[in-house]
Amino acid sequence: MGEKQKDRKKNIEEEKTRKEVEEKEDIRLEEYGQATLNGNAGSHHIYLLSIIGEIEGHENLPGSSKTTKYDHVLPKLAQLEDDKEVEGLLVLLNTSGGDVDAGLAIAEMIASMSMPTVSLVLGGSHSIGVPLAVATDYSFIVPTGTMMVHPVRMTGMVIGTERTYEYFEMIQDRILNFVSHHARIAYDQLKALMHNTEMLTRDLGTVLVGEDAVKAGLINEVGGIKEALGKLYAMAESKKK
Repeated sequence: MGEKQKDRKKNIEEEKTRKEVEEKEDIRLEEYGQATLNGNAGSHHIYLLSIIGEIEGHENLPGSSKTTKYDHVLPKLAQLEDDKEVEGLLVLLNTSGGDVDAGLAIAEMIASMSMPTVSLVLGGSHSIGVPLAVATDYSFIVPTGTMMVHPVRMTGMVIGTERTYEYFEMIQDRILNFVSHHARIAYDQLKALMHNTEMLTRDLGTVLVGEDAVKAGLINEVGGIKEALGKLYAMAESKKK
């Protein structure tokens, strides 16, 4: 086989491999809201993780619901931690909340990663979305983004015994401890927001919009995708040095 034929065969194989990689990326983005961002000027490999809709736990939600499945996210995060080419993680959030254990599991996983991590709240990050937003090294919220802090709720029949209420308190305490540890807000301040009776006429809790979430100490800064990626690039550069 001549050199030209060898080069042609090599080019065909490389093009085939490139298309296969692109197809896999497209499927991953469509199915899971995940993608690798590497077209920036600094050639940083940033992984994008979208947490959209409701956080799904052990039980499957209706097929019509937009969900983030924790059994998909956790293995992916472990794989990223093991991948030395990935320099940072960007988490996009627009969630109404969901399963407490599943949400806290994802939040703990993100918080324990060695690579730089940044979150960006778009739309809203409510309920168990609050720990997810503060789990990263640095957090942003768009000016119209919202965060809702409220007491733990459960669906289904609840047996009204003292132990049941203690269990609710334990779950709530886990959330309060995690958020106060990873954000600039004290435990008691967060608990006061959670049990606020003046904002929601038929419920307890507090809704914080954009700058209010920053002033409360939940989020670091108001900004969008430009600011979030810029911060992540700077953190990646700093880690290299």
